[in-house]
Amino acid sequence: MARSILELQKRYNSSKHQNQQGGGPGARFQRASGKPKNARVTISRLLSYMKGYGGRFILVLVCMLMTTLTSLVGSYFMAPIIDRLTLAVVPDAKINMSPIEKIADRVILSLLGKAGQSPDSIMPYIVIACILLGSIYLVGLLLSYTQARLMLTISQNMIEKLRNDLFNKLQRLPVRFFDSHPTGEVMSRFTNDVDNVETMINNSLTSVISGTVTLIGTFVFMLTTSWVLTLVTVAFIPLFMMGGGAIGKRSRKYYSAQQAALGAVNGYMEETVTGQKVVKVFNHEDTCVEEFNLLNDDMRDKQFNANFWGGVMGPLMGNMSNISYAVTVGIGGVLLVFGAMTPGGLTVFANYSRQFSMPINMISQQMATVFAALAGAERVFDVMDTEPEIKDPEDAAEITELKGHVVLDDVSFGYVPEKTVLKHISLYAKPGQKIAFVGSTGAGKTTVTNLLNRFYDIEEGSITIDGIDIRRIPRDVLRRNIAMVLQDTHLFTGTVRDNIRYGRLDATDEEVIQAAKTASAHSFIMRLSDGYDTMIEGDGANLSQGQRQLLNIARAAISKAPILVLDEATSSVDTRTERHIEHGMDRLMKNRTTFVIAHRLSTVRNSNAIMVLEHGEIIERGDHDDLLNLKGRYYELYTGVKELD
Repeated sequence: MARSILELQKRYNSSKHQNQQGGGPGARFQRASGKPKNARVTISRLLSYMKGYGGRFILVLVCMLMTTLTSLVGSYFMAPIIDRLTLAVVPDAKINMSPIEKIADRVILSLLGKAGQSPDSIMPYIVIACILLGSIYLVGLLLSYTQARLMLTISQNMIEKLRNDLFNKLQRLPVRFFDSHPTGEVMSRFTNDVDNVETMINNSLTSVISGTVTLIGTFVFMLTTSWVLTLVTVAFIPLFMMGGGAIGKRSRKYYSAQQAALGAVNGYMEETVTGQKVVKVFNHEDTCVEEFNLLNDDMRDKQFNANFWGGVMGPLMGNMSNISYAVTVGIGGVLLVFGAMTPGGLTVFANYSRQFSMPINMISQQMATVFAALAGAERVFDVMDTEPEIKDPEDAAEITELKGHVVLDDVSFGYVPEKTVLKHISLYAKPGQKIAFVGSTGAGKTTVTNLLNRFYDIEEGSITIDGIDIRRIPRDVLRRNIAMVLQDTHLFTGTVRDNIRYGRLDATDEEVIQAAKTASAHSFIMRLSDGYDTMIEGDGANLSQGQRQLLNIARAAISKAPILVLDEATSSVDTRTERHIEHGMDRLMKNRTTFVIAHRLSTVRNSNAIMVLEHGEIIERGDHDDLLNLKGRYYELYTGVKELD
């Protein structure tokens, strides 16, 4: 029986599937929405990225102003042309040109005189006027091109710097930040949020400024043409705003519903496709089809409403503009009959009336984008304002290499203040020793290695390496001297050789091959299509899980770090491969201080010391034989007498 539509929507509109772009734990953060919390501060910070481009931006504003001016002036030059044609057809017509129209007429007559033509001839007048109009519009075109190029340069440089600052900040953030922020959320700052800011700077900002300039300029020219008709046109503005606001509010509601429905469909698609084997194993194909049809039908209905109300906006504004135009021209016709306007003046004003409504619509449409971009910019700046890793102290030890004498003295730690994960942990390890941590899941084994790398700083006690408190060791030096092989493998885009060399970038090809042999990876690498030059795809999607782990082990093997941490390093390989790796690990661990976390207790039998952790405390310690003879918790885990908690 398929689930109900409400149940499906509730499930797939969760934080994993709230955006049309599909899954990801941070998908609900993928699109900026709503108004920014503090627009003034955000705008101020964005403007700081314009430092060094102030002169170009002023030039952009000048180009905008001149472009608008050429458009308005060009339109005004049509008035004397029409009035002169009227006089040519009706010589007795009474034409009372406005002051600005007289100026335009004189300019044309002046050019006509310089061309050696008679001012009484209408055709040369029209030719000169058309050439002048063409020149004005050509200048406007060049200014518009210059403005677009300059603004594109400014916006791209600003966004490049913004992305660089954001990425650089991420490299300085503590692991705690990434543990508490889903990857999808962090990635959305680089994609949708930054892209929204780019769209605002490159398009919306110029549209709003240009629209405002056009609106003011058109209003001024309308006043100079006819203040009566200007009042008539302005009277329609409240109707424009009321109509547009009502439609916009309703369309936004349906658009939000559409996005939720689309997210549910994509979420269901993602889960069903990735879990296709499970679907087929349990014969749920028909159920999946039925559930998908429910979601798809719901999305169809919501998309219809969203597109309908979104499509109504244009015709509504267009028809209201036509009504305004008709009323304005009608009243203008009356003024023309009584001699209060010239035919040319009425024609120009009608054109301005059309132009006057366009910026209003354009600005209202762009404001939603501006608010979304500012809200996105706030989230970007939230990341930049996050406290980075604590800086190394001024009295940091001046060392470049460590030997590997590790001591934990009465260490206590909790990821959150109210919950202690480690309680009074004390141990020591010398170069060449292998220290193993075993215990139930959540006992605190991995936390010990997190503290050793200073991914988190301890709250009580101390950790020293070679007698130096790790808080006095520069982080880059500390981590350069610790190699880790984690349970979760991660490979970068590049060749097999590049991924192994990631452990030490100055390693030679011979050292890369030797590291692969140490990790028992050489044989399978040579069977790949291009050997060590084989390209890794999609985090190693073209390799098996075991092969990916072998490359991670080889990456650690190539490092000269004196301290080695193996966190379930062999959990993804078969028993036969594990035996080969153990021989390689024996060579790898020679003269190194090694910490091993393992659930396969067979891999820790040859450890110098085994620490049994439960609930954050070391409850047993000793070698394999001692702990078996003790017949305590380790004995239970190893023999399976009692199940693991």
